[in-house]
Amino acid sequence: MAWTNSNRLERLPRDWQTRRLSVLRRAGYQCEHIRHDTEQRCTELATDVDHIQRGDDHELSNLQALCRWHHGKKSAEEGSTARRKPRARRERDPEVHPNDLRNLKRAQASAANLTER
Repeated sequence: MAWTNSNRLERLPRDWQTRRLSVLRRAGYQCEHIRHDTEQRCTELATDVDHIQRGDDHELSNLQALCRWHHGKKSAEEGSTARRKPRARRERDPEVHPNDLRNLKRAQASAANLTER
């Protein structure tokens, strides 16, 4: 994971290294990813500890050991999903075409009212 633009490290619990080691040991230092096509567990060395469900739930039951490749793939998919979510947009007033005569007449009338005051 790229930590340069993230505050993730700051949000980890103080005992993260202990939890991380517990998860790796529990998995026997083997990636826990299960292939969908064969239902077999990946045989690569687990180097990363991943949150099964996104967020800040650092319970051992929400952590899994993954090899670097599967962790990168999962993180990329999650990032792609997050980027596809619609974002709240700021509302702007509708733009008026400068050649719209009705608006031109209103603007002239408004300007005339201001100069009369």
